[in-house]
Amino acid sequence: MKKLSAAQFGTFAGPLAFFAILLGFKPEGLSPAGVAVLASTAWIALWWITEAIPIAATALLPIVLFPLTGALPLQATTTSFGHRYIFLYIGGFFLAIAIEKWDLHRRIALHIIHAIGTNITSIILGFMVATAGLSMWISNTATSVMMLPIGMAIVAQLRNNPATATNEHQMFGKALMLAIAYSASIGGMATLIGTPPNLVLAGVVQELYGYEITFTQWIRFGLPISLILLTIAWLYLTRIAFHFQRKSFPGGRAEINKQIQAFGGMSFEEKSVLAVFVLTAFAWISRSFIQKQLGLFPRLDDTIIAMAAGMVLFLLPSRSGDKKQRLLQWEDTKNLPWGIVLLFGGGMALAEGFKSSGLAAWVGSQMTLLETVPLIVLVLILIASVNFLTEITSNLATTSMLLPILAPMALAINVHPFILMVSATVAASCAFMLPVATPPNAVVFGSGYLRIPDMVRVGLWMNLISIILLSIFVYALLPLVWGINPREFPSAWK
Repeated sequence: MKKLSAAQFGTFAGPLAFFAILLGFKPEGLSPAGVAVLASTAWIALWWITEAIPIAATALLPIVLFPLTGALPLQATTTSFGHRYIFLYIGGFFLAIAIEKWDLHRRIALHIIHAIGTNITSIILGFMVATAGLSMWISNTATSVMMLPIGMAIVAQLRNNPATATNEHQMFGKALMLAIAYSASIGGMATLIGTPPNLVLAGVVQELYGYEITFTQWIRFGLPISLILLTIAWLYLTRIAFHFQRKSFPGGRAEINKQIQAFGGMSFEEKSVLAVFVLTAFAWISRSFIQKQLGLFPRLDDTIIAMAAGMVLFLLPSRSGDKKQRLLQWEDTKNLPWGIVLLFGGGMALAEGFKSSGLAAWVGSQMTLLETVPLIVLVLILIASVNFLTEITSNLATTSMLLPILAPMALAINVHPFILMVSATVAASCAFMLPVATPPNAVVFGSGYLRIPDMVRVGLWMNLISIILLSIFVYALLPLVWGINPREFPSAWK
């Protein structure tokens, strides 16, 4: 008898779980609307985990299920798909598309690699710094896709050198491919727009508590994690996971110089996009200072800044080709990942459903037994669980499922919700073992230098390292940087 695939199993299991909960689950203290949200969440979660249909399409299920079951009115459900953080992401992606369109990201990457050095370990460090730096602002997938051919050209230089020992280039190729994948994921953790789970966290917090996690606030916490984890990953890849017989890299500097010279001088378009990018980043980072210290632009918001930058890119002219061309044309937005935008909306709809139906409060009331568990142990277990869960599921879908549940759990055990919610968010970006875990892993797996056993062997230790590091950061650093009391749920948010 033919076995069911995960997708086939999920196709039937989702609706079955929905009707079983909706019709047969009548717990004390939970309203019919809360039961409906719980049933809908079970269906959505099963389809997300098994990918019965594309996960972005599954994110649209609340629009069907919530109004029909009385969980949430149609207006309130669809409003979630227009959340302001969705437009922050869209504005940030306009910037990313323009940077990619005019090849500015490639120029930046090559100059970073050239500046850091071109011996064996320095080249790997250069690739990691360049990849992580770009993925702070550009999607992890696009960054790794862009860095892959540069990396392949460097590996080819080593392979074609007569002095290269047997299989030495393969060892270097494995290390470099993993370096690109790891740094793409690690760099995205540094900024609010660097990876989708960060924005889901900000959106859920805004939805549940009316609190804004600003770009500056996140970078004060995310950037140190990113820098330390990136350094550890480089040392691990070049000192422990792989050992290189030679230190110098024959032809490495020549290959980088060749690629830089092929670009020539910076074009007008590159300079224009760079200027818009720098001004946007400066506005994001300095907004809190401008508003609180200078008292200017009290209504300015990170989303407004992002959308204004997008409008400027559509406005500024290009000097290449047709005189009517702009830095960004509407046709360019076909590359915008609209599926992720829908996933954001689905996550926001779930959060709103949990809050308004009373399901969040009921879930929290069932978690009181966890109050006796030491907070550091709870953080460690949560981060480890999410870390390994996202090896087989979408990190965006995972955070969308978990954050609405972790918020009431924090209230039940009287800890600050940021401790649990930030733990899950950052852990979702640290899946290093399998090709299916993240798009960067899948991209470098396609290079031909890696096998799944290679990725599991090296990635398992990276997973364990990240679990320990993230637990320390969330438990010890987050309360200091964000000025919160980790062992107390804010009274204003109850």
